[in-house]
Amino acid sequence: MKAVVSLNSGSSSIKFSLFALDPQGQLMLSATGKIDKIGIAPSVRARTVDGTTLLEREWPDGTSLSHADLLTELFAWAADHPLKDREIIAIGHRVVHGRAEFAAPRLVDAALIGKLEDLCPLAPLHQPHNLAAIRAIAQLRPELPQVACFDTAFHHDKPVIASRFALPRALHDRGIRRYGFHGLSYEYIARRLAEIDPPLAAGRVIAAHLGNGASLCAMMAGRSIDTTMGFTALDGLMMGTRSGSLDPGVVLHLLTRMGMSAAEVEDLLYRKSGLLGVSGLSSDMRTLSGCEAPEAEEAMALFAWRAGREAGGLLSSLGGLDGIVFTAGIGENDAGIRSRICRRLEWLGLRIDECANITNATLISLPGSAVKAYIIPTDEERMIALHTLSIVREKAA
Repeated sequence: MKAVVSLNSGSSSIKFSLFALDPQGQLMLSATGKIDKIGIAPSVRARTVDGTTLLEREWPDGTSLSHADLLTELFAWAADHPLKDREIIAIGHRVVHGRAEFAAPRLVDAALIGKLEDLCPLAPLHQPHNLAAIRAIAQLRPELPQVACFDTAFHHDKPVIASRFALPRALHDRGIRRYGFHGLSYEYIARRLAEIDPPLAAGRVIAAHLGNGASLCAMMAGRSIDTTMGFTALDGLMMGTRSGSLDPGVVLHLLTRMGMSAAEVEDLLYRKSGLLGVSGLSSDMRTLSGCEAPEAEEAMALFAWRAGREAGGLLSSLGGLDGIVFTAGIGENDAGIRSRICRRLEWLGLRIDECANITNATLISLPGSAVKAYIIPTDEERMIALHTLSIVREKAA
């Protein structure tokens, strides 16, 4: 049976899925897994679609293990995994940054890798790991087609005004503009919402992708109108280790008055800020929610405050709000954070059912709420597989 593999290498995790093709040529999930808590205490788990465990391993003292190290472990296991009857015909990858040039998935070749390598400084927590996976597979299976699926592509046709910074036009023309990210997640949410609630999907929706990386997307009729991330995946919301939006004067002050180098500032803003920086304890919301330290509470409160504030800004782009969708690790699983954010949006007439919220129900708003609230688990891996299969079929035609 032919199959497609999706790899989603994030800043602190790697998700992977194996999709078999049924007799009608449709994708059917066979197995899925995740390498989690990279840089803290990594673990890998893989299961079949019916829940049978295929692989389970932990590295309690594995803070030094990189994405590449853990991918090597995964590939070594995959070479002798129990699903040998699946003939892998292609592997698709989430690639965070494609700038304006890559508005659709692309078959990977040496020239493409070179262009994507140039974008690593714009997504230092992600792009190098995305490319590491591509290179590793190219060494193991050079004949296997690989497809790059870009997180920026979903936002490609948003209004031009939403892509501009108030900088000289020449800089915009050289690519200094707002791109937006988490596009594969938002693309899936737009499709899934159209199945669950078609009238709402046709209206004004804010999708909240809240995880170690976090952003909001204003969608009108399933299309991106505006989003909180901009030139890089550092912009917008407070995140696990990233600062989110920051007065540019702070960066200038760090460079000119505090004597920090550009590399030190980059490390500070990408790896030492956010939940980790504010709490001084952890970048993981699960750890903070179980901690009684006032610093942990302040970090969680700031996370929700920033999300509510940025959502208010997106309301202007949409001209109102019909619904909000929570997704990704925090958005799907943390009832407390969802409740905090929704309370900040009560002035819109949003009322949530706390019982439904606590149980992670799909619809968590009360009947009669002026704004609907949903929890929809994202599936970036399926979107990657769909795009990959489409490219492979196009190549074969």
